[in-house]
Amino acid sequence: MPELPEVETTRRGVAPHVTGARLSAAIVREHRMRQPIPTDLDALLRGQILREVKRRAKYLLFDFERGTLIVHLGMSGSLRVLAPTAPPQRHDHVDLVFDDAVCLRLRDPRRFGLVSWWTGDPLTHPLLAALGPEPWDPRFNADYLSALAQSRPGAVKNFVMDGHVVVGVGNIYASESLHRAGIHPTRPARRVSHARYALLVAAVREVLETAIGFGGTTLRDFTRDDGKPGYFRNELRVYARAGQRCVTCGKGEIRQKVIGQRMSYFCPVCQR
Repeated sequence: MPELPEVETTRRGVAPHVTGARLSAAIVREHRMRQPIPTDLDALLRGQILREVKRRAKYLLFDFERGTLIVHLGMSGSLRVLAPTAPPQRHDHVDLVFDDAVCLRLRDPRRFGLVSWWTGDPLTHPLLAALGPEPWDPRFNADYLSALAQSRPGAVKNFVMDGHVVVGVGNIYASESLHRAGIHPTRPARRVSHARYALLVAAVREVLETAIGFGGTTLRDFTRDDGKPGYFRNELRVYARAGQRCVTCGKGEIRQKVIGQRMSYFCPVCQR
């Protein structure tokens, strides 16, 4: 599933090609997505200028003059910048065609993605309103995590992956961040010290920033906006490295354990 770094990579890739352009057509070949795509999408968007491409959590926000097109890539979605004449493939469901001969094409083989039109403040949309802060938001800090954790009896890995706590820390990035912070993923969230939470905040930001720099992790179906894979997977220290020697301490053997129905990876020496 495309996570925050993959989505941010996509935003940065497509924004220069479409920002400030006027939309000439919205072509929908398949309306059956996670939620049905509006049947009047072309009428809603045609003639509007795209002012900015933003991101909130894993949602792309296309800020038009009279509203926002909210796009989620689901489990297998991707966006491509193409010529409008490029022939669509089987799973190419939506084209946003702009006056400057640029087509932004959504491909989603599994159709778990989302394309929704919203005329109010996009942050009030039901899917976005209850989300936690972004990882780089000053509100995301050790004080915030320590206070919130006191009412959370579960493991710290589940806590930091909760989108109501902080957005964008998916399974891969949670494992990597907890490893860099030296925190065992099964430790109860309320038993993590304030000092350790400060380390975790820094680790989350470092891991996500590095992943964005490499264009994401690229598991399964995701590729960058230009069709090339991201290479953060080459920087992974624990994820999917079960049985291998820890690259941090050189002593521990990476173990794997299911936590909250997700496979987790950790070093029993580095992480306590």
